[in-house]
Amino acid sequence: MSDGSAAPSESGDGSETPSAPAPPPAAPKTKPSFVRRHKKKLIALGVILLLPFVLHVVVGWATRIAPPTLPDLTAAHLTTENGVVHVGKSYKRMRGKILEVRLVGTPAEIGDAHSKLLHDEMVASEGAVYTAFEKYVPLSPVRHFMVDLGKMRFRHLDQGISTDRFVEIAAQARAFDPDPFEGYIPTFQRFIYLQSLYDISLSFEHSPLLGCTSFVATRKATADSHTYLARNFDFEAGPIYDERKTLFLVEEDGKIPYASVAWPGFIGAVSGINAKGVSVVIHGGRARETSEQGEPVVQTTRAILGEASTLDEAIAIAEKRRPMVSHILIVADASGRAAAIERAPGEPPYVRAMDGDTLAVTNHFEGPFASDPKNQSVRQHTSTVLRRDRLDELLAGASALTPEAMVAILRDKKGTGGADRPLGNRGVIDAVIATHAVVMDSTASVLWVSEGPHLMGRFVRFDLAHLLDPSFEPTADEPVTSIAEDPALTDGTYDAWVKAGSKHPGIAK
Repeated sequence: MSDGSAAPSESGDGSETPSAPAPPPAAPKTKPSFVRRHKKKLIALGVILLLPFVLHVVVGWATRIAPPTLPDLTAAHLTTENGVVHVGKSYKRMRGKILEVRLVGTPAEIGDAHSKLLHDEMVASEGAVYTAFEKYVPLSPVRHFMVDLGKMRFRHLDQGISTDRFVEIAAQARAFDPDPFEGYIPTFQRFIYLQSLYDISLSFEHSPLLGCTSFVATRKATADSHTYLARNFDFEAGPIYDERKTLFLVEEDGKIPYASVAWPGFIGAVSGINAKGVSVVIHGGRARETSEQGEPVVQTTRAILGEASTLDEAIAIAEKRRPMVSHILIVADASGRAAAIERAPGEPPYVRAMDGDTLAVTNHFEGPFASDPKNQSVRQHTSTVLRRDRLDELLAGASALTPEAMVAILRDKKGTGGADRPLGNRGVIDAVIATHAVVMDSTASVLWVSEGPHLMGRFVRFDLAHLLDPSFEPTADEPVTSIAEDPALTDGTYDAWVKAGSKHPGIAK
């Protein structure tokens, strides 16, 4: 009976032979590591993750804009005299609630003084842009992608900027020290974009919030037979542009001195008048396709103010320059002539001359671009027609208008036919959205500028003959002459509207 054990083997001669040793047990198979098992996928993932960074670096390198060589301006530094801050012949002071800044000299000297005088104000206004950007585009990678897309699209932007403005921007960028925003884009390149932001934004912006209302009145329409250009600049970029509006007095070597209402850091012109009596403002409009090349419109208006003595000279300047986006320029001169110049990329400008003693303009084209689908959309979906109809009503048979009466027109909050509308309604001339408003006297080279909020505050008077006199010495306590506040500011109407949320009801048809 077997006990279950194996019997020893026997050799042929009957002797026992030992059994062969058992093979060692096989080593257990080791499982490939995660990296080895997913090597290709991980490589692909790494490429995907690194690609945006690489592309960001490539875009930065491919779109960089080198600044020009500049003179040494380190000797120009801040001083204070009679309560006024100076850099060389340039200065800043407050006039009521409006910051008055005089910039004098070569383009480099003007740019340098601009940043030295207004560094803190420029930080605040530029910071508001990034705050809004981060609010509406909260994801950082998406913001970087949008910035890179814009940099590629407008990589030739500097080619449309004149040499003088290029130098001025470079000097402004160099003097902007410290620069808290250099991490976004290098200072000089960023300033190039910021000075062209009006055109860049209109290339992307398609909302129904297009605004601005202007009119010209002259001869029998005015009390003194002077020529006036009055405008509301409806620019909804944030309250800081209303609260810290700036009147620039620019005396560039070899150019006509002029005044421009804007904000700290801005070197172009959206509303301005020069010492020869040429006044000009910009209105947004939509027609044809936008272009990535050309001259930013705020530089075209800057050229008009610095070089034109008449309406014809202003028109000639606009004809020679290539626009990037469609818009309307309203120009008046000291002789009493005025026109709306309708411009669009790739097209000759259309000049709509003043017929009679008044000229009214909102945001739609009336010449060859009138049938453009984009212009038709503006007419159908924005307040432009409503504001124009109301403006035509107010100007019909206008006579003996004073600056005070023109301010009242700019502040009009009625619908067509004088219909009542709630405060802030977008279908009226004053929708309580304007960043600034001005009344400019082309005959006497005088202007009135709204203090804010919006058009509620006083309109402060600035006399260019006085301010640009070589013997003029600014002081901090010079008396202010003004047009009174809107009654809505003092009777509680405006405060109640703000407490209720500053609402802007839709356009009332």
